[in-house]
Amino acid sequence: MITTDNFFEQDHTLENERARLEPLTEKHFDLLLPIAMHTELWEFTGAKVRSKADFKRYFDTALAEKKAGSSYPFAIYDKQQNQYAGCTRYGNISFPNKRVEIGWTWYHPALQRTGINKACKFLLLSFGFETLDLNRVELKTSILNLKSQGAMLKIGAVKEGTLRQHMINEDGQVRDTVYFSFIKPDWPTIKETVFKEFITPLT
Repeated sequence: MITTDNFFEQDHTLENERARLEPLTEKHFDLLLPIAMHTELWEFTGAKVRSKADFKRYFDTALAEKKAGSSYPFAIYDKQQNQYAGCTRYGNISFPNKRVEIGWTWYHPALQRTGINKACKFLLLSFGFETLDLNRVELKTSILNLKSQGAMLKIGAVKEGTLRQHMINEDGQVRDTVYFSFIKPDWPTIKETVFKEFITPLT
């Protein structure tokens, strides 16, 4: 049985017909490195990856946060394309407040807008609300990242507002951050409408 007390002690592989989310381990570094070298992925992110050394630092930070109990990162495998697609994670985890953030998400440019993101978000949201019994799941992005904001609205997230001068990116740019969320009372309706293609009908 998964509880918030033993969450980080277990390996959680989340899977549907399109995507498999594997707990991030050292074995994934070389598998994800070629994807991470597409520098356009990091245009709007706080972290700026331009080299193998940059990605090693980013990757090691994700594993360290898992060890510290603040994040749970996943490698994304696209079952339709039979290849690794990118990375995502639960971050800013606050189990006492029954809240997590889904973020630090990036995909190979060729796999964007192919449905892989929606498949992954369904896995993370359903696991969060139905297994971890969360009350709230947050998402955030740069105010400049209009594509990401549109994608969040498309899957049913509620735009909550903008935090001005919220953070400083690794390149020194001061960023305004737009926050979105899902909450537990809304999940059943969103699941049955936005994500209905992932629901297995009863037989």
